[in-house]
Amino acid sequence: MTQSFDYVVVGGGSSGCIAAAGLADNPDNAVLLLEAGPAAEEHPETLSADGYKDAFINDELFLERFSTPQRHAAKNRVFMGTGSVLGGSGSVNGMVYTRGAVQDYAEWPTGWQWNDVVPHFEQLEAKLRPNQRPPTEWTQACVSAATTNGFRFSDDFHDGDLSNVIGYEWMNYEGDRRRNSYVAFIQDAEHRPNLQIRTKAKLHRIVFDENKRAVAVEFEHAGSLQRAEVRHEVVMCAGALETPKLLMLSGLGSDQALRFAGVPQIAELPGIGQNLHDHPNVPLFFLGREKVDCNYPQLYSFFRTNEDTSLPKGQSDTCYVFWPARSAMKQAVQRMLPGMVLPPALYESPMKQAVRGAVGAAWSVPAVPKLVDHLYGIVVILGKPYSRGSVRLASSDPTQAATYDPAYFSDSRDMDTMVKGVRRARAISKQGGLGAWNSQELMPGFWNRSDRAIAKWVAKNAITTYHFAGTCRMGEDEAAVSDTRLRLRGVKGVRIADASAVPFTPVSAMNAPSMLVGLRAAKFIAEERADGVRQGAAE
Repeated sequence: MTQSFDYVVVGGGSSGCIAAAGLADNPDNAVLLLEAGPAAEEHPETLSADGYKDAFINDELFLERFSTPQRHAAKNRVFMGTGSVLGGSGSVNGMVYTRGAVQDYAEWPTGWQWNDVVPHFEQLEAKLRPNQRPPTEWTQACVSAATTNGFRFSDDFHDGDLSNVIGYEWMNYEGDRRRNSYVAFIQDAEHRPNLQIRTKAKLHRIVFDENKRAVAVEFEHAGSLQRAEVRHEVVMCAGALETPKLLMLSGLGSDQALRFAGVPQIAELPGIGQNLHDHPNVPLFFLGREKVDCNYPQLYSFFRTNEDTSLPKGQSDTCYVFWPARSAMKQAVQRMLPGMVLPPALYESPMKQAVRGAVGAAWSVPAVPKLVDHLYGIVVILGKPYSRGSVRLASSDPTQAATYDPAYFSDSRDMDTMVKGVRRARAISKQGGLGAWNSQELMPGFWNRSDRAIAKWVAKNAITTYHFAGTCRMGEDEAAVSDTRLRLRGVKGVRIADASAVPFTPVSAMNAPSMLVGLRAAKFIAEERADGVRQGAAE
């Protein structure tokens, strides 16, 4: 079964929905969007502002992965799952929308500086219409505690100044509905007959001709292997963990790594799968005298915690999230606990559901939700990591997971920053409004006081913030995997349009920058297509 399209977009997540919609805005383009997961409408929790906690625990909406044992993180296998549904991780996340800081984009290539990207962010926001949630008694106590501890209050994180600030995060919701890229750019739009969307469609490989031009994609759909011919480009939007895997399965990467996996090489691109970085975090938990009157992680702060690193003066390196446990504690434990207590061989067995059932049973005891209502976390997130990891093929079988190694804390500066971050979070809990809240520290606990003890606790308890980036880094240098217009080097007709192209992750969340990349990819293609038409007419 073969069809022909001008463009095939691989991945219907935060960036892919925007890239596909942008390409389909030209009625002359025939566009195919392939999404490995189901349609969002099959799972209403992905379309509800209150449904994020239920989406997080729905295995049908997650592509589950675990890291290799982390040498500098107590040899833990870290859960690295991402959303697999139309809207991607933007359909299952906490709806946080942050552009990042001016200093973050100063690290990016020419054409991607703060002043370059602001107009594109504004275009995104005109459709997404993000909102801030109103203050509560508890969030105001947190603001008071942070401002007593050196933070300043900011009423708008859109201005690019995230230096030592606390404020109410912009979130992708409107009323009781989630407004992610799928809702804002595809569902809300008029029907486009030139855009075909296939869900539960899993890419196997990109097909190249003898000139190393992408001419087709092969994908599994409805129980059969299908092929779509590509007249112009394949646009990769599968995310920073899947895009490099799919490119390597297509024969792109280092010869040695591809031979190890049994994949014939098409082009030598050793940077594919390298430069993986993420925002690891640890949650400190406190028990307050009052109920926490907040149901969303809506209050964020950013701070320069470690002055001993090479970041420019004033650039924040950590993020502190004030997390009300009542918002999603039960679902978070049900999602994370099985991977922590079960060996890999038992994770996919009935034991996983048994562990989740035990957690649910615990919540049926009235004392447990009552306790959780008084519980909150200050989550310390490493926003500017120095550590770099990798994604590598384990096999030529597209159904087998790759090998994921985020290499947490392999650069000792990252652990230094986290230790300092834990100390600052503790200080915040004791001052200002939270001091009056009479909070009792539960984790790390009074016995973890020295830097060495805190570092050991961080290593044991670090988890991901799901901000994977960098594995197909764009740049102006020859080592970059893609150029600054997101075109994949070494071949023709492939463009990278997701977080894998991001060279340095911002200190903040990755959802908005991922959407930025998807939007600009569609614009670059339209500009180049128009230039080609004009050039042909002139000739």
